[in-house]
Amino acid sequence: MATLISPLAGKPAPQDLLVDVPKLVSAYYSGIPDPSVPAQRVVFGTSGHRGTSLALSFNEWHVLAITQAICTYRKRQGIDGPLFLGIDTHALSEPARASAIEVLAGNEVETLLATGDEYTPTPAVSHAILTYNRGRTSGLADGIVVTPSHNPPDNGGFKYNPPNGGPADKHITDTIEKMANALLEKDVAGVRRMPYDRALQAATMHRHDFLTTYIADLGQVIDMDAIRAAHVRMGVDPLGGAGVHYWARIADHFRLDLTVVSDVIDPTFGFMTVDWDGKIRMDPSSPYAMQRLLELKDRYDIAFGCDTDHDRHGIITPQAGLLPPNHYLAVAIDYLFSHRPEWSKRAAVGKTVVSTGLIDRVSARLGRKLVEVPVGFKWFSAGLFDGSLGFGGEESAGAAFLRRDGTVWTTDKDGIAPALLAAEITARCGQDPGALYNTLTRELGCPVADRVEAKATPPQKQALAALTPQGITARELAGEPITGIIDKAPGNDAPIGGIKVMTANGWFAARPSGTEDIYKIYAESFNDDAHLQRILKEAQAIVDKAIAAR
Repeated sequence: MATLISPLAGKPAPQDLLVDVPKLVSAYYSGIPDPSVPAQRVVFGTSGHRGTSLALSFNEWHVLAITQAICTYRKRQGIDGPLFLGIDTHALSEPARASAIEVLAGNEVETLLATGDEYTPTPAVSHAILTYNRGRTSGLADGIVVTPSHNPPDNGGFKYNPPNGGPADKHITDTIEKMANALLEKDVAGVRRMPYDRALQAATMHRHDFLTTYIADLGQVIDMDAIRAAHVRMGVDPLGGAGVHYWARIADHFRLDLTVVSDVIDPTFGFMTVDWDGKIRMDPSSPYAMQRLLELKDRYDIAFGCDTDHDRHGIITPQAGLLPPNHYLAVAIDYLFSHRPEWSKRAAVGKTVVSTGLIDRVSARLGRKLVEVPVGFKWFSAGLFDGSLGFGGEESAGAAFLRRDGTVWTTDKDGIAPALLAAEITARCGQDPGALYNTLTRELGCPVADRVEAKATPPQKQALAALTPQGITARELAGEPITGIIDKAPGNDAPIGGIKVMTANGWFAARPSGTEDIYKIYAESFNDDAHLQRILKEAQAIVDKAIAAR
């Protein structure tokens, strides 16, 4: 079935859509989750625990329990260096930060808070962890980022980054989740905490200037001299997120022609235009959410935006408008591996199984190994850390890549560096990423892609998640022989949580939703839109047949 677009999509958010912040914060402190209700338990998805206090899925008890579980985990693992704590601009982030500080102080964890209580992008936390740990074998640092990413304003989120600086892997999150839920079941009786005022004054609480240290190092990953010399005119919309104060400092530090179109911070995010489904969502890859900057695109050579914790990017050019994430990923990969001579010849390209097949063709032309992994940036962290991956990117506009000298930059997604890379590409190539994408497609083929959703019962979703290649009986897809069917990622043999079916000129992947009774089909064709629509139609029939008995 086709995705239904709200009549509000792309329009300014109406007053009745704005979250009631006092009510939201009150519910954070007053709401008591019931751990016997699955939706009210701690659940770590691909990037931490998320929810809303209004539905008892993100309340003080959740944060107290998760923080205590992290303290216990790090103690058991011998992680005894400082913990870097960052937050974004969601309304629930500040109260959650206060709760976390109480528990960190109660457990005597050396904690580094942002100087001046500045909001802190996810990549700045990852960068801080890696910078501190460089050259150390003991006393290693880790971090917490309080953010639900680009989720709606009533959401809160909490994620843990271990000493490798990236998102925690499933073994770690399963351990933390289990311990946190055990604490919820005991009414958080096992949580060690200290009153907030005392916690802030504790000997274990310190300050760290995330903003200055991250910005001072940006020239190691982006060629700022080239951008400045070419006089690239840039515009940025921080979407009221954690990097809102970073961009002006970046412009000043590197003497760039960079305009911040808005530095407003508003926990209702009332300045946003509404996303496709009628919700406010700070998604820089959505043309509906990025209308404000799109209206200004002709003023700049290149423009960009980032989501609330600045770990995702959106790139806008005067001619192409907002580039689909897959388009920019392909261009960025082609550029980086051709313009980073100090990178190892063995450094590979990382992509998720639902990212464009154009990346496969770009990688082959570059002579680079392709590492295809399941959805989730955690799968890239180890490769970025040791330099075996030069680039890791997701179809949802998340990416990170190495420093210019081939060493690690961040092991979590970084929205800022890919945004500035678009300016470097424009400066050094004399064309913007939109124009370069057109060149790529003329040389390697022009894919068309789409995503649709279909209803599925919980048992059917479980069946889809467990589906194996043997469960697919079809031999053709959209008139072409099926050349491959996988349920595990080729790059690391990890389950993809669904199935992917491929032909010479197209593919589809089907995965169950983690939050709704639907499954999602991603599809791509290198022929034309008619071929794509045939793939989508047949894909739904193939999947429905495979899970029909459930």
